[in-house]
Amino acid sequence: MWAGVNKSQYELCEEIGRGRFGTIFRSFDPTTNQFYASKIIHKSLLTDSTDRECLQNEPKYLTLLSPHPNILQIYEVHEDDDVLSIVMELCQPLTLFDKIVKTNTLTEPEAASIMVQLLSAMSHCHRLGVAHRDIKPENILFDSRENVKVADFGSAEWFGEGRKMSGIVGTPYYVAPEVLLGREYDEKVDVWSCGVILYIMLVGVPPFYGDDAAQIFEAVIRGNLRFPSRLFRTVSSSAKDLLRKMICRDASTRFSAEQALRHPWILSGGERADLN
Repeated sequence: MWAGVNKSQYELCEEIGRGRFGTIFRSFDPTTNQFYASKIIHKSLLTDSTDRECLQNEPKYLTLLSPHPNILQIYEVHEDDDVLSIVMELCQPLTLFDKIVKTNTLTEPEAASIMVQLLSAMSHCHRLGVAHRDIKPENILFDSRENVKVADFGSAEWFGEGRKMSGIVGTPYYVAPEVLLGREYDEKVDVWSCGVILYIMLVGVPPFYGDDAAQIFEAVIRGNLRFPSRLFRTVSSSAKDLLRKMICRDASTRFSAEQALRHPWILSGGERADLN
């Protein structure tokens, strides 16, 4: 169990999560009297070069992007022939996905509070030339003070110096249409995903859906954004305006994260009922 972990410093406690390649434990450092999250990945479970690249991406990009108040903090990485362990800040067990399932919808101020933190994290990533490429509620954590912490940079990619990205990555419901169409794309794929999350937070359902992944992808590619009156009757016109600018099929006119942060709905904390 202890392979790859500095036994003299960290004590592994209970399991708090499990993924494809390993397990996350709550861990304790007696020298600082602090608890952390230690992700223990067994290299024998990596089946190909793509798996290995995803595994190396997380510590690489978390280190590059830290510190930021809304990105999961990484502290140490330990590696041996069999195991890679990543020591990170400990967050609450409930993700944004769990919060949405529990409450179904959030108020506009609640959604705006989460969205401004998420967009701030994305703006920071994009300024440093990093696209997350798999923004979804399951990858949005909260610390003990309810601050947003973006996690899981396994699909992240560097796009600096005008470099375009390619490859189909992401998750049904949240992936941008240009990704599914096999085109080269830029960091605005993250803004699309953030917009989809905002839509879900406000009304409890995704803007594009289907009975299986293929149908969901078809709906995403069509990009026919709608605001059914039965769902949006109490949602402000300002919130809907921001959604149109973030979930915009034309990536060239889609808002950047910085532009979204300057939108009146965000600046008002979700309190503004209508645009001026």
